[in-house]
Amino acid sequence: MDIHTGTRTRVGVVGGSGYTGLELLRRLASHPGVETVFAISRAEAGQPTPVPGLVFTAATPEEIESVAFLFLCLPHGATEPWIEAGFAAGARVIDLTADNRPESGTAREAAYGLAEWEAAAIVDARLVANPGCYPTGVLTSVKPLQEAGIIDGGIISVHAASGVTGAGRSPRRDLLFGEVTGNYKAYGLGNNHRHLREMRWGLPGELLLFVPHLLPVERGILETIVLPLKDGNDADTVKSIWKARYSGSPVVRVVDEAPSLRDVTRSDLLLMSAFDNEELPGLVTLIVALDNLGKGAAGQAIQNLNLMAGMPAEWGLQCAPS
Repeated sequence: MDIHTGTRTRVGVVGGSGYTGLELLRRLASHPGVETVFAISRAEAGQPTPVPGLVFTAATPEEIESVAFLFLCLPHGATEPWIEAGFAAGARVIDLTADNRPESGTAREAAYGLAEWEAAAIVDARLVANPGCYPTGVLTSVKPLQEAGIIDGGIISVHAASGVTGAGRSPRRDLLFGEVTGNYKAYGLGNNHRHLREMRWGLPGELLLFVPHLLPVERGILETIVLPLKDGNDADTVKSIWKARYSGSPVVRVVDEAPSLRDVTRSDLLLMSAFDNEELPGLVTLIVALDNLGKGAAGQAIQNLNLMAGMPAEWGLQCAPS
């Protein structure tokens, strides 16, 4: 936003009718520095969006209007023509898919959009790859400890559970209400979930065991992370390191009690706490909670927009659960 003239920054959204796209449009509708000029969804063309007065359009890549920023909320693997079209229209692109994340196999150069860690690269980037929801919690909590040099080798165990919106809005039998309600199950077993590539890239040299689970709830992620610390370090050490590292973040907060999904759902907050374990000295348990559609997707995209556009860090963010 031009502070002197009050002109709002023009943005567009592609793939706006999925869970992530709808959540992003809600953030943009309340963002004081942007004007959302189009939202594309062939399936919902002509239907209203969460932005007052704006309806979905079925525009093709060749038909998009000129905007300063283009958000991509598409199925994985579908972004390439939209990136080319965005660049041709003079836009900078924020990609919420997995297509351009680290170790994705893409030939494109993209800044990794973990806002609290990659701000210097994000500010000037032409293309930003929004992180995955699971890696956001793992990297935000563990990277400061690796940076401080207090992790004592060994395996870092991550048990993470997500609500069903993390699987997208396309109909699937295994995500029907009758299939998930009253149930809780692990998936992606074998330590080869696609999000591990991001985690390993962000935590080089660490051994990660990642077991994701599906929760019978709409949204939210709860991660339980167990890791060994070097002698002389404990949960209080961890929380001190976190507080120093994230003192300037509008959304990352260190809490004393274990955070729950109710503390973060429908917000962009990421809450973390740490606990020592009786009779297991040197082994600490981290509890991380975030909304997979908030800080795990749309909220992080807004953080990246604010960095790229030079806007206040908190604009457009939902910093309290509802």
